Amino acid sequence: MNHSSASDREEAQALRAQLQEHNYRYYVLDDPSVPDSEYDRLFQRLLALEQAHPDLITQDSPTQRVGAAPLAAFKQVQHRVPMLSLDNVFNAAELLAFEKRIHDRLKSEVPVDFVCEPKLDGLAVSLLYRDGLFVQGATRGDGETGEDITQNLRTLSTVPLRLMGEGFPSELEVRGEVYMPKAGLAELNQRQTSAGDKTFANPRNAAAGSLRQLDPRITAKRPLELYCYGIGHVAGGTLPARHSAILAALGKWGFRVNPEIRSAANAAECQRYYDALLARRDALAYDIDGVVYKVDELALQQRLGFVSRAPRWAIAHKFPAQEEITRLLDVEFQVGRTGAVTPVARLEPVYVGGVTVSNATLHNMDEVARLDIHVGDTVVVLRAGDVIPRIVRVLPERRPPYAPVVMLPAACPVCGSAITREEGEAVARCSGGLFCPAQTKEAIKHFSARRAMDIDGLGDKIVDQLVDTGLVASVADLYSLASASLAALERMGEKSADKLVAAIAKSRNTTFQRFLFALGIREVGEATAQTLARHYETLDALLRADEASLLEVPDIGPVSARNIVQFFAQPHNREVLDRLLAAEIHWPAPVKADVSALPLSDQTLVLTGSLSQLSRDEAGDHLRALGAKVSGSVSKNTTAVYAGEKAGSKLARAESLGIPVYTEDELMSLLREHGRL
Repeated sequence: MNHSSASDREEAQALRAQLQEHNYRYYVLDDPSVPDSEYDRLFQRLLALEQAHPDLITQDSPTQRVGAAPLAAFKQVQHRVPMLSLDNVFNAAELLAFEKRIHDRLKSEVPVDFVCEPKLDGLAVSLLYRDGLFVQGATRGDGETGEDITQNLRTLSTVPLRLMGEGFPSELEVRGEVYMPKAGLAELNQRQTSAGDKTFANPRNAAAGSLRQLDPRITAKRPLELYCYGIGHVAGGTLPARHSAILAALGKWGFRVNPEIRSAANAAECQRYYDALLARRDALAYDIDGVVYKVDELALQQRLGFVSRAPRWAIAHKFPAQEEITRLLDVEFQVGRTGAVTPVARLEPVYVGGVTVSNATLHNMDEVARLDIHVGDTVVVLRAGDVIPRIVRVLPERRPPYAPVVMLPAACPVCGSAITREEGEAVARCSGGLFCPAQTKEAIKHFSARRAMDIDGLGDKIVDQLVDTGLVASVADLYSLASASLAALERMGEKSADKLVAAIAKSRNTTFQRFLFALGIREVGEATAQTLARHYETLDALLRADEASLLEVPDIGPVSARNIVQFFAQPHNREVLDRLLAAEIHWPAPVKADVSALPLSDQTLVLTGSLSQLSRDEAGDHLRALGAKVSGSVSKNTTAVYAGEKAGSKLARAESLGIPVYTEDELMSLLREHGRL
């Protein structure tokens, strides 16, 4: 072993003290005095010293939070002071009754001060310190006996390994709640999903599961934190006479104490605290399921004593439950504005999260399969704040015989069109995009957009009114609108109505490419529409195409080919298409030209940034007229990128791939060279 020198020992001791101070300022005071980089530098220096001289490693070293070797099993710990549970109250009347019981037992009407604390939804633990050094940590267990999780607790940055300051008893047992912040749970579940492991339903389950790992190295990787709320066994010293003062002392000794803790002079003030915290519940970084009220004065706590396994001087005021059990009556399918078909659970009404819930989202069929949900199942419903209620798990042991499995319908429940679901996609969709009433507004907005049919003046609010008043049920109805009916709409006078009718009439003269893009076929954007228009030249030819022939078209893949065929195969879509053609929508007859002879036919170009001499849309049209494919993203197949002002990620991507980048002036020169300007 390479023994350390006196200077090494002094440096290691100084580094430990600095890191401990920085941890205290960061985790307890929430007021870091150095940037993370400086902390990391100090930490790495201490780590290097300890690796070079193992005799420098101490139990309280910040480097010792990584977790030790796995345990065969947890040892049992007897709590010298029982970790009691709390009785509950659920409303203001029960809270007043709690206060009255205190006054009756004390035989006094003198106001009693309370301390109000958030009731974290985590795992209660006990931390034992001897001469300021953390020596043992345990779970609450049954209140009398817990499990020794010392090595796991040592991995938590918010558990001080050595107390700060002075004045603490030689033996001090601190009680607290280990929890997982909401953001930490989201991050952990993302990692679990990426690794193919099981995710956690809520922060409490995640905290409990993480803290009770036999391998502390797993615990060390979990985003666990600790708030302290009280004390247990104390020897070799004295503590303040009030609970609030004890909490203040714990903060000075290095423990995190919840900043939401407040004092209250009576039950009415306790109730106001409860109401205020309930209103902010969802904005907190962690889950709480209520608040706790404690008599502040320790002498009064001793006089009040205990009843059964709960103190008479403290009570938990529970928030409305966010999870409840109910029965799944049926599953219906709703169609969204983009055609997404979503399963919705119809529930036996249940009071959860402060409201009566009778519906819950199931998201998609993958979620239905994950839950293994059957009609008639008993389910657990979660509602947190204003979040849409959702089913989080099923109780299969309560499943009735022959409970039917939930199946995706073959046809749209709104319009009867086929429902499709691409391989690898979670969302199923109605294929009746032009016809389906659930999709009408979005279909019209897309159809009339500038890059599609370019109907000037047909904004979102007018579209909403047209559909809501029944004037328009599909895009084909636009071409039968009259000025008189439009003028009757809100904020739409005769002049505006005449302008809109004229704009609709003008849109009849379009291009095959724009028309195809306007139809809103999934996976058919502007570039694909242009490719289809060039290849098939006429709508009749495209309507006769099958998937095999579509796959022969450059840049048309299996998904696009399938979507195109399915779209035109829907009778409802064909009906709307016929009506559009009957409304005299037309485009120039194809000019027979050898596209391969065009000067840029073999090039894939990308435009990025702001152009000053013409718009990107105009530049794109010029380039397409010269035979180029204009793409919206940079890939290894990109020929060149033309970059204007404030070009961003596309420019960086091109440079990283070594793709030529040209300026706007060079673009103008190219267009002039080929007679486009």
